[in-house]
Amino acid sequence: MAERNLSSTAAIAVLSTIFFTWGALTSLNDVLIPHLKSVFEIGYARSMLIQFAFFSTYLVISLPAGRVVASVGYKLSVVIGLLIAAAGALLFYPAARVPSYALFLLALCVLATGITLLQVAANPYISLIGDARYASSRLTLAQALNSLGTTIAPSLIGPLILSVGVLSSTQIAALDPAQAHSYRIAQASSVQGPYLGIAVGLAMLAGLVYLLRLPPLSGAREAPGAHSVAQVMRHRQLRWGVIAIFVYVGAEVGISSFLINYLEDTRIGALDAVTATRYVSYYWGGAMLGRFVGSALMRRISPHRLVCLFALAAMALLFTTMASSGALAMWSVVAIGLFNSIMFPTLFTFGIEGLGPETSKASSLLVMAIFGGAVIPVLMGRLADLVGVQPAFSVPVLCYAYIAWYALRGSIPAGADAGAAARV
Repeated sequence: MAERNLSSTAAIAVLSTIFFTWGALTSLNDVLIPHLKSVFEIGYARSMLIQFAFFSTYLVISLPAGRVVASVGYKLSVVIGLLIAAAGALLFYPAARVPSYALFLLALCVLATGITLLQVAANPYISLIGDARYASSRLTLAQALNSLGTTIAPSLIGPLILSVGVLSSTQIAALDPAQAHSYRIAQASSVQGPYLGIAVGLAMLAGLVYLLRLPPLSGAREAPGAHSVAQVMRHRQLRWGVIAIFVYVGAEVGISSFLINYLEDTRIGALDAVTATRYVSYYWGGAMLGRFVGSALMRRISPHRLVCLFALAAMALLFTTMASSGALAMWSVVAIGLFNSIMFPTLFTFGIEGLGPETSKASSLLVMAIFGGAVIPVLMGRLADLVGVQPAFSVPVLCYAYIAWYALRGSIPAGADAGAAARV
């Protein structure tokens, strides 16, 4: 008797594990930034090359990833993506042994290549596998598992990476060259164990997905090259949606990238690095909580209205943290995670709405827009080096303003009747 495919519910459960995994890997960058900033004694702008290396991969790999998905299907694309990510995690071992900042950046590029392929395959699969009416709600729920990964990883794995005592720049300068070199190797080597464990876990997950029979999708697969980028971009909701994903990911990643150093500031939280990792978990935990709540709210409230309201709330919190100090400044920036919650999955769903066989190519373009996570943190880093971290938060304020507009206006497909536009 032939083996039966998994049910849609079981397939969503399996793919949600993938969402959890890439969420954990992405949030660990927030720990690597202050850690490697200390190891290599670099400024904010250069330390943000960690996010640039990771997220610029989306720009380069997304379209080839779309062709992979179109050629081999969603399941094999997920398996390949997990194996590539495992290879990237393994590269952390030699990078720490040297130690070499350039090799760390290369490892992040390989890791991100695998995650990019996972994004291109898993996001549309979750959107298309069930009732189209609940695509936003379903993808938001899966993204809640992504947020669970981003919540757990900083507090669980972060202290392992930051376990070696951090010396100040003055203390490092007082060491002789041999002592300074030994200190940097000890600091850098703390990433080896965690990332070796991650590599093993990714390889095991790839084997599990390969052995399972995921249900195929009908009517959503396109032949390679069937639709050009220009053809797909004629859709208004996708065109403006690419920018929305770009600025959203840039804002989310930019804020999280600064959290540990921001909360260490004596005017804000006066926390040590290990304690600050807990607040990074709170930031991502807010996104997780908001996604569970948002998934339910979107069955009663228009997703367009809800995204707009959440974007305005994030702007208000940014203005608060920029204008205050102490506990108010600390908790207002951490609370932004709650309002980030529904944005990525809902913006993604807006962008691919009604595209049918063009979905794979559209998904590639939207995942490519995650490149915003490379650009906006670097802009914030340069601004922080010049005038400080608090004024640098003005950059994500502009990002959320655009998202509010897109939710109510830019996401409406061309040709939608006036009544449909009014109901958003």
